[in-house]
Amino acid sequence: MNSIVIGSGFGGIAAALRLKAKGHNVKLIEKHPDLGGRARVFKKNGFIYDAGPTVITAPYLINELFELFNKDPKNYIELTPLKIWYQFIFEDKTKFNYSGDEIEMKDQIEKLSKEDVNGYEKLVNFTKKIFDKGFLELADVPFDKPFVMMQQLPALLKLKSYKSVYSLVSSYIKNEKLRRMLSMHPLLVGGNPFTTTSIYGLILYLEKKWGIHYSVGGTGNIIKGFEKLMNEVGIEIIKNSEVTEIISKNNKISGVKLNNENEIGADNVVCNADPPAFYEKMLSKSNENSMLFNWKKNRMEYSMGLFVYYFGTKKIYENVEHHTIKFGNKYKEHLDDIFDKKKLNNDISYYLHRPTATDKTMAPEGNDCFYVLVPVPNNQSKINWETEGEKMKNLVIEKMEKDLMPDLKNNIVEDFYLTPDYFEKELNTKFGSGFSIQPKFTQSAYFRFHNKSEIYDGLYFVGAGTHPGAGVPGVLSSAKVLDKLF
Repeated sequence: MNSIVIGSGFGGIAAALRLKAKGHNVKLIEKHPDLGGRARVFKKNGFIYDAGPTVITAPYLINELFELFNKDPKNYIELTPLKIWYQFIFEDKTKFNYSGDEIEMKDQIEKLSKEDVNGYEKLVNFTKKIFDKGFLELADVPFDKPFVMMQQLPALLKLKSYKSVYSLVSSYIKNEKLRRMLSMHPLLVGGNPFTTTSIYGLILYLEKKWGIHYSVGGTGNIIKGFEKLMNEVGIEIIKNSEVTEIISKNNKISGVKLNNENEIGADNVVCNADPPAFYEKMLSKSNENSMLFNWKKNRMEYSMGLFVYYFGTKKIYENVEHHTIKFGNKYKEHLDDIFDKKKLNNDISYYLHRPTATDKTMAPEGNDCFYVLVPVPNNQSKINWETEGEKMKNLVIEKMEKDLMPDLKNNIVEDFYLTPDYFEKELNTKFGSGFSIQPKFTQSAYFRFHNKSEIYDGLYFVGAGTHPGAGVPGVLSSAKVLDKLF
């Protein structure tokens, strides 16, 4: 069986390895000169920047890809657990160290709101039920037929999947700071906490189940370990080559054409690219007859965009934790601006990553390394990032100086930024969305783009836009779905 995998993000690499373990002859095709997709690495003047995912949860999903070939993951990668998972900072300078230490968690919650300690325990217990069903049972189940979804509906309704994550959290928690902190997880996978189905509350428990880890040398070292493994097991990796056309006859896939005009035949094609953009660019002519599919595709709502500012400093900011999440003054209003009104707002919230808090090798000696990620509207907004990019960069620096990094502007020695334009042009995501389609209930499971194409025989999808969704555990689980489809 000859299989082609398009794209080398976590989902594509996991798919290639799983198909190889099943005995397929696998070719992995990547448009860039390096592997990783959103998890690429940028190196500038001795600073190493992970382009994308930095929060590693459910490490067993990574380890089992090595174990498929009886390899010891420790010979390829090194994952280390973090003690403080996130430090949350609020506008009034209140700080909260979020971790797996439940005694410490409850002590901090009690200081903010005594009445919420009991509610927090109940919330965690409820998210365990969601986790058991939504992740352990359903994350690798193919939702390609309506009856599969129908079978699950009673259980999903019992778990209050009709509620949003914020609404679920608020039913247990009264303090607004705690509500924000415990409902922010959808933002890690491209969703608005006020509209994302409460099923994604499972992320809260998933973190508690396995902790949050850091890949020594950066997330890019996981990609490097996978590349070494793929070379060892005989997966052919083709870099600097973009698939420009899918070859099919009577809706049966037979191969792909590359930007150098070469054609490669295949029995199956697994796509790690963004499904809506892929269908639109590669297959638009052929699927005009599928009215139902076109309706589904056209009604989709997309995740926010991302402004990502990478920078190195000559000063070491010892007081900054590995992961920091800073909330602006407004929460719902700000998210409404991003997701619905599609406009920029100066009252930003941001996620700051400082790998050098754990790993000094990520920056030259005596320097510090960071990236800060700001949720912004996707490119449906028509924002001109050529002019707005520099303004956003200056706003972010100003906020970080005020919040936690004194004299930052004068200490930056290296920097660059990415906008939704990068995601649209370089990563081929529709509207430059950071995480493909939003994780609403009406865009989850059967209602997402199917892992097995609805209209093409031999075409499959893995990654953020298909089931179960975005985030490293989600995209790795999307490749596990293939085990049940092949």
